[in-house]
Amino acid sequence: MALPRGRARDVALLALYALGFVLTHKLAAAWDGDGYYSLWFPAAGVRFALLWRAGARLTLPVAAVELGMDLLTGAVVLTRSDWFMLVSAVVRPVFAYGLIVVVTRRLLRGMESRGVMFTAPMPFAVAAVLAPIAASLAAIPQALLRPDLTGITDFRAMVLSLNAFAIGDLLGVLLVAPPLLWVADHISGKNRFTIRHRSAPILIESASVLGFGILLGVGLAWVGLGLQPAPVLVAIAWVGLRLGRFGAWCALLIVATIVLPFTATEMSTAARLNLHLGLATLVVTGYLAGSFSDAQARAREALARRDRLLFQAERLKTLRAMSVAVIHEISQPLSTLSIEARHLHESAENAPPEVVATAALIHAKATQLSELVRRLRRYGGRAVDEPTPLPVSALMDSVLALARPEISAAGVGLAVGRVDSNLIVLGQEVELAQAMMNLIRNAAQACGTGGEVSLVVEQEGETVRLCVENGCAPGRSSQPGMGVGTMIARAIVEAHGGTLVRATEKNGRVRATITLPLVGEPA
Repeated sequence: MALPRGRARDVALLALYALGFVLTHKLAAAWDGDGYYSLWFPAAGVRFALLWRAGARLTLPVAAVELGMDLLTGAVVLTRSDWFMLVSAVVRPVFAYGLIVVVTRRLLRGMESRGVMFTAPMPFAVAAVLAPIAASLAAIPQALLRPDLTGITDFRAMVLSLNAFAIGDLLGVLLVAPPLLWVADHISGKNRFTIRHRSAPILIESASVLGFGILLGVGLAWVGLGLQPAPVLVAIAWVGLRLGRFGAWCALLIVATIVLPFTATEMSTAARLNLHLGLATLVVTGYLAGSFSDAQARAREALARRDRLLFQAERLKTLRAMSVAVIHEISQPLSTLSIEARHLHESAENAPPEVVATAALIHAKATQLSELVRRLRRYGGRAVDEPTPLPVSALMDSVLALARPEISAAGVGLAVGRVDSNLIVLGQEVELAQAMMNLIRNAAQACGTGGEVSLVVEQEGETVRLCVENGCAPGRSSQPGMGVGTMIARAIVEAHGGTLVRATEKNGRVRATITLPLVGEPA
């Protein structure tokens, strides 16, 4: 029996993870120390990337995969007396990583408006730093209760060992997880990561600062002052603040390429630990600085978008006031016209067929215009709220509550796709709901009794697409409307920084697609 699509994808991810875990675990053996954890543990980066990408729901399967791979490769040998402690030692870091992913996402979700620290990609950077620390802290009880399993017999050695654990995981997470996630985003088409384009002078300046910092650090070591991380630390922080996290990661990769091959050679554990401690300091500082720079840029863009929306909201208020005045002026003559058109239609029963058809057409159009004016009057009386973060799922709930009775009364079916609860736009709920209702009414009117209107919500990169599509009953063609509802919907959508595109598909179905920019980081 075939697996569901989501389950099959999870199985494929876990299979790839098993292979990556084994390969990176073997790679880490070159940086093992006597009685210490590996001081460079790239498997932690693969683990964190998977849990951050797929969600903490895979924590238990990931733990099972790691345990199975450790048993198959002989990295862990279970004994009858100590099997529980050995199993917990393997799965404990995975659960610590999963817990940090859950806590970070839940605490920081929807808090972008409270400051740069809560704006993407800062949640990822914070979680990437906290997860290795949490995993090392979780090892303290076992280190105290069963020191014989790790070969650590005194408190000082235990502290050094746990520090080495945290350092190795920090280096693995911050050097390995970001490129894996960028590649996954690119393959899936969810291009949440974009490289900020910088001018040539800024790139040259950053490269010069990094080169000078490295040369200064090497020079201090050459004159006998030892390897001092401070010059490189300042240079890495500068690059991160100027170029963002991608620039910071590239700079860190250069430094790690210099340090890691050197520390893989024969040297004392204390010397290796000292070098990796300095490298971990550089990695944490550089990636946090780059993430802060990207978050600040994203916050500025969100603020600029909000300012534009506020300006458009003021324009909408002005246009609404003007439209109310115009509607008031034309409503009375139009009501009279509608009454007279009905009279004409009723009195033309015995007239020639062409007169009857003309009278019926005049009556139908006059009635349609009167209904449109009544809707515009109700719409014009609503207050305009300031744009706020609005979950797309909440918007769709509001729209469906209004649309279902009308659609049902018109004898039209309504199909609604699944809506991701993590998609958030910045807008005015009343305005956007009105735009969606206009499109739904148009679609229902076009397909007529027996037809179907479908609503689909899709994420495309950093935007969300709200699609309204109509399908006529067999033997019936789509009926054109006056286009006023679409014009009003387009004005509302464009005031929210989005677009509205109406297209006819090859199968004759008409699709109207609203595209709006997303705010916040998708889960």
